[in-house]
Amino acid sequence: MSIQTIEDTVVKAFPAKPAEVVAFTARARRRFDALAIAGKLASALVPPVIVIALMLVVWQIACSSPTSSLPPPTQVWNEAYDLIAHPFFDNGPQDIGLAWRVLISLQRVAIGFGLAAIVGVALGALVGQSIWAMRGLDPVFQILRTVPPLAWLPLSLAAFRDSSPSAIFVIFITSIWPVIINTAVGVRNIPEDYRNVSRILRLNQFEFFVKIMVPAAAPYIFTGLRIGIGLSWLAIVAAEMLTGGVGIGFFIWDAWNSSRLPDIIVALAYIGVTGFCLDRLVAAVGAFVTRGTTAK
Repeated sequence: MSIQTIEDTVVKAFPAKPAEVVAFTARARRRFDALAIAGKLASALVPPVIVIALMLVVWQIACSSPTSSLPPPTQVWNEAYDLIAHPFFDNGPQDIGLAWRVLISLQRVAIGFGLAAIVGVALGALVGQSIWAMRGLDPVFQILRTVPPLAWLPLSLAAFRDSSPSAIFVIFITSIWPVIINTAVGVRNIPEDYRNVSRILRLNQFEFFVKIMVPAAAPYIFTGLRIGIGLSWLAIVAAEMLTGGVGIGFFIWDAWNSSRLPDIIVALAYIGVTGFCLDRLVAAVGAFVTRGTTAK
């Protein structure tokens, strides 16, 4: 008996509807995907939850002594419960929740960092594309980027005579350097084949910048943007401590002057979570734009 005859006999004896087979396969695949997603979520969430729980236990034990200068987690929860449970309250210009203060600080970061991203990418492209621009500007950039952020604050206050634009300038001057440097490195690493293609197509400088330079250097650009957004958030908190206002930085300084250590700890948690979200946001945009390509 031939193999074909055996196969025909089996098919006749055990008929199966294609729709049923497809439906079973789809259900199995959906069940497998759900289990895989649950496993990935568990692997991503369980370790940090365990670490945070252990840190809270150690913190509680270390600061439970009456002679301790720092409050334990239980005291922070009891004394700063309103800040934790009601982040969006608004009782007046200077009496608002921490969420509103974070949003006010984020507005300044958005302006300063947005300007730094635009100017930084343009200057980085110039430095990376022109050898003369690199020789003239790179030493200046390397010197200025080592200046601490708060060292710029007196000059910005003298120039703008207002706290808000001064803080925005500090954000700008702090976050622009990694954008410039990484963009320049990305432009210098563009393959020569890409440049040859632009010559064959006779692209002008603007077309070369938009169609070839920026896409090719995008992984490097977003690496600089991720570093810059982190520096921006650090700079605004430090600047607001000195310039005042209603941002999260001034809240920490005011809480220190009033000896409200639990309020400071809660504000630090807000700052850390916000900084993490900003970094993840820029990383997600970069992964979408570059389709997962990373800088080498």
